[in-house]
Parts: sequence; C-alpha cells; structure tokens
Amino acid sequence: MSDSTVAAEPAEPSGQPAEPNGQPAEDPGQPVDLGSPSLYINRELSWLDFNERVLELAEDEHQPLLERLKFLAIYTSNLDEFFMVRVAGVHEQLEARVDRRAPDGLTPSQLMEEIARKARALDRRHSRQFTEAIRPALAAEGIRVVSCPDSGATPERLKRHFLEHIFPVLTPLAIGPGRPFPYISNLSLSLLVHLHDPELGTEVYARVKVPKEVLPRFVEIDRDTFVPLEDIIAHHLDALFPGMEVVSHSLFRVTRDADFDISDEADDLLAAVEDELRRRRFGEVVRLEVSSDIEPGMRARLIDWLDLADNQVYDEKGMLDLSDLWQIVRIEGHSELRQRSWTPLTHPALRPRPEDTGDQPDIFAQMREGEFLVHYPYHSFSSSVERLVTQAAVDPHVLAIKMTVYRTSDDSALVPALITAAENGKQAVCMVELKARFDERLNIRWSRELEEVGAHVVHGIPGLKTHAKTILIIRREHDEVRHYVMIGTGNFHAKNARLYEDFGFFTTNREIGQEVANLFNALTGYAHPGRGRKVLVAPDAMREPLLELIERTTAARRDGRHARIRMKMNSLVDERIIEALYRASQAGVPIELNVRGICCLVPGVPRVSETIEVVSVVGRFLEHSRIYSFEFGEERVMHIGSADLMPRNLDARVELLVPIEHPDLQAELADTLDRCLADDTNAWTLDAHGRWNRRLGRSRSVHRELMERTQASAAGPLTLS
Repeated sequence: MSDSTVAAEPAEPSGQPAEPNGQPAEDPGQPVDLGSPSLYINRELSWLDFNERVLELAEDEHQPLLERLKFLAIYTSNLDEFFMVRVAGVHEQLEARVDRRAPDGLTPSQLMEEIARKARALDRRHSRQFTEAIRPALAAEGIRVVSCPDSGATPERLKRHFLEHIFPVLTPLAIGPGRPFPYISNLSLSLLVHLHDPELGTEVYARVKVPKEVLPRFVEIDRDTFVPLEDIIAHHLDALFPGMEVVSHSLFRVTRDADFDISDEADDLLAAVEDELRRRRFGEVVRLEVSSDIEPGMRARLIDWLDLADNQVYDEKGMLDLSDLWQIVRIEGHSELRQRSWTPLTHPALRPRPEDTGDQPDIFAQMREGEFLVHYPYHSFSSSVERLVTQAAVDPHVLAIKMTVYRTSDDSALVPALITAAENGKQAVCMVELKARFDERLNIRWSRELEEVGAHVVHGIPGLKTHAKTILIIRREHDEVRHYVMIGTGNFHAKNARLYEDFGFFTTNREIGQEVANLFNALTGYAHPGRGRKVLVAPDAMREPLLELIERTTAARRDGRHARIRMKMNSLVDERIIEALYRASQAGVPIELNVRGICCLVPGVPRVSETIEVVSVVGRFLEHSRIYSFEFGEERVMHIGSADLMPRNLDARVELLVPIEHPDLQAELADTLDRCLADDTNAWTLDAHGRWNRRLGRSRSVHRELMERTQASAAGPLTLS
C-alpha cells in the first residue's frame, strides 16, 4: 500500500455495528438467526465501499501516474451514476414515506444519512488526492493543469482565446423578477455570478453554463499546459456583463434522477422509451455540488431555488466534475506514465491452419472441432464474436442469425453484420433491450436501422429486462441443421471487450443449441420455457437450481465427502442465496467468493460464516465474468453467464447461465479463479465487521498473470510493448 493510502482517512465500516452476529457469544448452543440484520451489509453502502477501492488505486503510488488520474475520473463517473440511480431510488422511498427496513436493518432515512456521511468523506479524499498529490506530480512530469495566472499565457492571449472560441457559445441567464431560476440540466457545470448594478444600486444573479459538451473542459494553452474552461470564463465575466460589477462567482453542479420505469403495455415501446429519455432531463435533483468557497448567501439561494434538503448538498474543495480528467489521461505521449499496452490475441482455436484458404479461416469448421472459451480482453473480440457474426451474414448455408443486444458500441461490427444478413435474405433476429440504462438512445438507433432492412427486432418479455448474452447461428449442413452458439458473461461491446474481463463460450452442443433456440422463441413469441437439462434461465429457473447446487454441496460435506463452493461475480445481494451460503458454511463447506462490487454477505462470523472468504479484485481490467463452481464428492458443476446473484437479476431479468462440462475448460475456469483469489496486488478482503482491507503483497496479479498465460499459449511474437 502506498504512503498516500496509509495516510488517507480511515475507511468507515458499512452496514451494521461491529458485533458480528447478534447472538450471545457465551451461548454456543443458541441457534443463530440467519435473518439477523447484523449478518447483512447494506447494498448502497457496500457500493460506496467498492468506489472507495477505486479511489485507493488513485492513491496508490505504485500505479503509473496517468493510471492514477484515470481512477480519479472513474471514481467521479461511478459516483454520478450511483446518485442518478441508487440515491434517487432512496429519495423516492423517502418521498413516499416508505419506512421499511432493508435486510441490514437501516430505514431509508437512516440510509440517506449514512450515504451522505460516507460520500462526503470519500469526496474529501478524492479532491485532496488530485489537488495535493496527483496534480503536483503531473506538473513535475511536464503536464500542468493550472489557473489562468499560472498558465504563463499573457492576459491578451487568454482574452483573445476567450473572445474567439468561448464567448460565442456562452449564454448568460439572469435570475430575478420576471426571470425565474433557469432549468439546470443533469451533470452540467455552471457558474453562479453575483452582480451589482451600479445604476440601480441592486444586487442580481446570473447563471452561466460551462459549455464542456461542445468545448474541451481543459483548454491547452501551451503544449501539455491546460487551463480549466470555467477558469477562463470566470476571468472574463466582465465581457459577459458589461456595465455591471462582478461581486463574486462560484461553480455548482446538479445531479438528477435518471432512472425511470416504462410501462410494457405501451402500444409503441420504442416511442415510450424516447418520451422517457426526454423526461429524464427534468428528473428531480438528488445532489447539488458547490465550491466550498461559495458565498453563504449564494449557497442558501441555490438550495432554495432547487428546493433541496441539507443532506443533498455537497461542498467540494477544488475542482468539480473530475470525470473530465479523461481528456488529460488521453493526451499523446508520456508512455512512461502509463501501463504497458496490451493487444488482445486470437484464441488458439480460432487461429488459421495451414490448410485454410481465403482471407479468414472457416469459423464454423473451427467450432465443429470442439467447444472452447474465449477470455476477454486477453483474447480478441473481433477475431471471435465479430468474425462469427460477419461470416454468418455472408455464408450461403446460414439460414438464420439470432442475437441479444443489451449494450453495444458505435463501432461494433455486429449490428451492421445483422443488417447485411437481412439484406442477404437470411432470418435476422435481434432482441434489443431498449431499457438498458444509459444506452437507450443507441439501442433505439440500432432498432430502427435493423427494422428498415427487414430484420426482426423485438424488445423482450413484458416486465423483464433481457440481460442474457447469446448468439445463435442456424446453418444447413448436408441433410441436417446445426446450431452454433456463443454464450457470454458480458455485453457484445467492442470497446468494453478491451477493458472488461469476460468469457465467451463457443459450442455446437445440440442440447444447448436447442435450449437457446427455445429461449429466443420465448423472447420473440408467446412461450413459458420450462427448466432445461443444460442452461439455467432466469427468472423461472435459476435461483432454485443454484440453491439446489449449494444444498448438494452442503449435503456432501455433512456426509464426510469432499465439498467446495467457489463463485466469481460482480454483486452478491440475494437474501436466499446468502442464507444458503451461511448454512453451507455452518456445515463446514469451504466457500471462496470473488466479488468485484457489492457484497451484502458478512464472512468470518463465528458459527455463521467462518469458512467463507470474500476477495475483491479492482485493477487494470474491470472484472465482469460470472463463474459458479460447486464440488461435491467426485463431481464438479460449473456455470458461467450473465447473472449476478441479485434479486433484480434472478427475479426481474431474463438471464442465462450455461454449464461448462469439458474437463479442460473447467480447469481453465478453475485456474482463473485460483489467480483471482490469490491476487495480492489489486485485491481486498472483506472482514467480519464489513470492512475491506487491501492485501499488501504485490507478488501476484491476476491481470498480469493472465496476460502472460495468454502469451504463453500464442504462436508469434509477444504483444506487450
């Protein structure tokens, strides 16, 4: 751990008081209440713990400097989404006077106070890290983020830049009689200006939006010397308000409720989503950030104008909205301040063979040779998923392509390939989830483009989001029809596939192909698919099969046979799953959990969870895959797929888990789990008091080791540079 991390404010325990299980320790015969609030960490506070781990990476002096800057930006964008969705939900409960306690025992009002307390403490660390540590360190490397007076530019040059490039897009809005406080858009940065009118002798106010949507947030005045856009505007307010005296000015920023519900009974779901997107701009304000040096009177006026409670106001020292630091992170050069680059490699099963002809090998022939797992970002997305769909689109033997789209990117080859398939007369079916939060606009665009060429576009089952990640290719071969299936743990998103860690399972297994085909029929038509022999599908057939596997493992332990549970996921929230894991631990089953984000389970509690270990890895790549492994006796059952263990995933989404049965592929997944659980470079462990503690070794890094493992299996030169 770096010196800066050691010196940071101590982490606050999230959830309940430190007494681990609420049972009299002196009476071991007393049965333990597995529903005790002390056995559950609050979901929202656990998420803040996750963002604290992101912040610790920014504080870690072992990280390259621009990587630390990147984690500062990620922290901010993470927190913005948290307030827009999760905190907005708590506010809705308060407004509806909901007083129901969560499993951890907190009421909505208690939770709101805890969120505000913890978020403020983290924000202070975040601001201090940029102001006192990273910005000076960047300056020492020749990258300067400075104010106008410190930029080295002459006042004449700064004014000329302001008048030519910034002034034309500014719109000052007066606030006063007949001029009400203007609408402030979500996450926009604004200057509130206090003015004195010398002719009338009155005090007035105005709002100036910082137009960072159309201009760079950081103006490059000289090579690698950047001045914040708002600082240049503030230094030239006299040009915006001629004849007025500028008394003071301050920055502020609002965060609005960006979550929404769409009725699936709408006649036109696509139009309903578009309407809600327009309304999102006018969501209730859930957070106001203001510069800590704001005049008390201006602060009070802002709170009054926005009709906010005090626990919704966050006084920030230093710059607001550090998510824009991505602009600095991406500047050219300075390779010594970054991690070594990584270029994903083609999976060995998909590499060209000597006998291959043409531009690319036949991916269908490669899949017929045996099923395989592609591991992103270590393996290439373009040479696996995109090649599968683009080849299928032009293959004369392919009859149909069916695919789910939850999130995809502008530059993805997948939707254009589906368009090509439809133009070539194939059955092209795309399940587009219009309600994928913050990707709705892109998904609407893809839906329209697909429909225009005659592809079948559907939006899933009413009342459920479709979160499953699967592609089904139906191909005629001789006298039979064969199913080619890809099931993933992450979205079909070309950019994310270089940053998110995920698995993709490629198979021609007949049973899996048929069950995936049944799932698509349920998504596009009227059907209630029952429990299959292979895949697990939420909401009807996922939680119960997983509970059964936990119970089989527990029974094996009670019978004196080998038993072990290992899981890797983003979030663990579901009460029934947690209770089942507690019961398994009480029976003595060793349980190893790799949970990147939210974890509501408390490990290490005497007589409850003594055999459970929880590890979180947060680092270079975003751990995103879900692996569920159960060992009982001589058997080992492993599943991968799209579902986290949360009520929303198990009850309100269409999710898909697929069994991995081949011993070699199981060994590959087990090896990944081993490395994640052994990581001591970017790993934290959760203790019985709900506190995350960073490991201090630095001898093992799952990301470094998997890059090395991928290279070792590759033919050709190394790609680390």
